[in-house]
Amino acid sequence: MDLITIVDLEVRYHVGVPDAERAAPQRLLLTVEMRGDFTAAAAGDDLTKTVDYFAVSRRLLRLGEGRSWKLIEKLAVDIATTVLDEFSPESVSVEVKKFILPETRHVSVKVERSCPDKTAPGTAPGTAHERVVRQVGGVPAAFR
Repeated sequence: MDLITIVDLEVRYHVGVPDAERAAPQRLLLTVEMRGDFTAAAAGDDLTKTVDYFAVSRRLLRLGEGRSWKLIEKLAVDIATTVLDEFSPESVSVEVKKFILPETRHVSVKVERSCPDKTAPGTAPGTAHERVVRQVGGVPAAFR
């Protein structure tokens, strides 16, 4: 499986649980990994046979217009769904980094999704493969 990665795309979205936190857009960093078979794109040097990472980045820069989220978990899922629906990679992982706790570099959530018709081995047909990891300061919560 091949991989295209957009690392730390800087966006400004309205996100946060309290209304006051959502009042102004916050700086977030997005890392998006898109998996697929890019053999045909490489063989033919053909942009139409791959995921156009420039188009993905432009779409994500606009995603927050007129919208807000309480949880970065929901934001990450919405980004993953948008990428899958509009750009058709086989699977996508999205990490959202938020700079809210002064004692840490960042808080992050990472979600992984795949197309229901392109499920991971061991996953029931028609069921999206899902995984969510919440991190604080770059360390998965399960390992703190």
